Amino acid sequence: MIIVIRSVLFNLAFYISLIIQMILFLPLTLILPRKKAWIVPKFWARSNLFLQKYIVGTDFVVEGAENLPEGAYICAPKHQSFWDVYAFLSYTPDPVYILKRDLMRIPLFGWYLKKMKMIPVDRGTGIKALHSISGGTQEAIADGRQIMIYPEGTRRAPGAPPAYKYGVVHLYANLGLPVVPIAHNAGLYWPRRKFLRYPGTIRCRILPPIEAGLDKEVFLQRLIEATETACDEFLVHASQDNNAPPMPPTAKARLAELQAQRNEAETKA
Repeated sequence: MIIVIRSVLFNLAFYISLIIQMILFLPLTLILPRKKAWIVPKFWARSNLFLQKYIVGTDFVVEGAENLPEGAYICAPKHQSFWDVYAFLSYTPDPVYILKRDLMRIPLFGWYLKKMKMIPVDRGTGIKALHSISGGTQEAIADGRQIMIYPEGTRRAPGAPPAYKYGVVHLYANLGLPVVPIAHNAGLYWPRRKFLRYPGTIRCRILPPIEAGLDKEVFLQRLIEATETACDEFLVHASQDNNAPPMPPTAKARLAELQAQRNEAETKA
């Protein structure tokens, strides 16, 4: 019951804060130069983290911030929750998100996206969408920005089999930039399509950059292996916490697979 009450309070606070900040800070955002205007969305991100910590009891830790390069690179976070949309804003000086064009049409929110020069894409347009992404990233690269793309395209439940899209491979091959994978387990504490929020500690790891110039298949395999190995580690760790969050079916299935792999390795040893 306490989790339900905390979830209600957090969701109310989250959306009320979002609306108030969008209205209150819009004039400042429109007046400031784009790079200085980042003070507004980054303040919003920090306020969300504050609300989640003190209302729900969900904290977070980030390892590997030293792995972030300077200047332009491709940032490829795992996408499990709305949490990972804003949580890494403090770690990237001038990110540009590749996002659905429909988001640009939302009153107020879309105005912020246009001000920050995000890259809109029409889903389902295939090759045309890939070319529009490449075109939109050229200006961002020249300005030393960080290209934010979720390799799986949409939110995936913790433990679900990886479903990486070709978009990140296309960007990697055409932009000639290193890719920084980011693994985390936020979906256990802020589940996709769920109302409840759970207390605990979200664990994140900024992994070493994958250098530019690799074969496409080699790159994709390295991206998947690095990200999913760290996510598996976080999943196991969370399942062993004294205050473990509820495990979705995908997480339970993956934990069983990992246990079977460990048992097999021990048998062979």
